[in-house]
Amino acid sequence: MNNQAGHFEKELPQVAVITGDIVNSQQSEQSLEWLSVLKDYLSRYGGSPKDWQVYRGDSFQLIVYQPEDAFRVALHLKAVIKRLKDLDVRMAIGVGTLEHHADQVLQSNGEAFVYSGRKFDSLKKQTLAVKTPWQDVDKAINLLIKLALLTIDDWPETSADVVAASLEHPQATQKEIAALLSIPQSRVSERLSRAGFDAIKDVERYYREAILKRL
Repeated sequence: MNNQAGHFEKELPQVAVITGDIVNSQQSEQSLEWLSVLKDYLSRYGGSPKDWQVYRGDSFQLIVYQPEDAFRVALHLKAVIKRLKDLDVRMAIGVGTLEHHADQVLQSNGEAFVYSGRKFDSLKKQTLAVKTPWQDVDKAINLLIKLALLTIDDWPETSADVVAASLEHPQATQKEIAALLSIPQSRVSERLSRAGFDAIKDVERYYREAILKRL
């Protein structure tokens, strides 16, 4: 019996859960716009309410079934929301087991949900953090994220727009991104540089490799 229980535990899927809310949503005159943008983005990763839900007006929860992708998903959502004036998104990524997958994500549970919820509740001014079962991973990645946020939190709408397009089309050249956004290529280069995009991609790569090593 115990062996079966132990075996079952090993078989539980590892996922990432992103818990978040929209910063400055109450003051925004673009409530219909940001809500539509948020739902459109979340719908890329499954259906509501089983895979994601928006609740309490401006809060949301999303399951990312490939946990190594979660930082990129959060980063991309940040860029998408920060394209809208004066808005930002605060998120906590929890990595761990999915023990019960209910018809509504808010009723699902497991290690990933506990980590994500607790980490989110502990966020103050910081707008992104990670909690995993591995303390050494948490310590390193959260330090890198804290440094990256010094740049990310100050992205203007123009930089966020270029970052979002670059994450959306990772194989595209700057020339192709420029054509997509109808701006000169020099602007793309300048805005990506100002956004710290190369260094932020390094943080994303570090997160991805660190998670994959443990799964």
